Amino acid sequence: MIKAEEIKSLQQGHRERLRKKFLESHLEEYEILELLLTYAIPRRDVRLLARQLYNKYGNIHRMLSVPYEKLMENEGIKENTAVFFKVIHSLMLLSYESVLKDVPVFHDYEKLIHYCQLSVGGKATEEFHVLYLDGKYRLIKDELHSAGTTDWAAVYVREIIKKAVMLNARNIILYHNHPTPGTCFSEEDINMTQELENSLSKLGIGLYDHLVISGNEAYSAKNMHLLN
Repeated sequence: MIKAEEIKSLQQGHRERLRKKFLESHLEEYEILELLLTYAIPRRDVRLLARQLYNKYGNIHRMLSVPYEKLMENEGIKENTAVFFKVIHSLMLLSYESVLKDVPVFHDYEKLIHYCQLSVGGKATEEFHVLYLDGKYRLIKDELHSAGTTDWAAVYVREIIKKAVMLNARNIILYHNHPTPGTCFSEEDINMTQELENSLSKLGIGLYDHLVISGNEAYSAKNMHLLN
């Protein structure tokens, strides 16, 4: 029969190997999640929990964006662990936001996608955000425009235009989430996007893109030729 001391030693040995593998940049994404859990839950074998969370959410971005209360619904996740993940979530958002404020968004569009996924990817209800950009396509402000239900969030075109003028924005990017995975732009989304684009163009303000975050996918109105 394996003694408690032997189990502890085996766990410690596994964690040390995991840390070494991380420093050598060889970890898979689920292993990175496992490594994070070792710091949040230092006295437990977290391998199974890491696998379960990764299989449930699909990637770390999606899991980190899950609200605190929803994280607590997972067996094995208690208050300290949920807070730990939300702190990491906030740090990652701040990191991406600082990049978007320093350089034009098109320099590294993948960072913009990751930022949007972190912001709304795990939400159970729709949130509609507006990124206001300066003349060099750098972020001025990310504003939560509205929060709605599982399949709808209000969009007020006049309010977006008013805010853009107030911030002296020269371009904007819209993004919102669809809580149901694999759902692209609805007809209502497309009509609203084109209406807003036309209204903004009269003021010399560009609509650079509209992104829909759904499950592990990010759909771009620009790439799908939905913008003029």
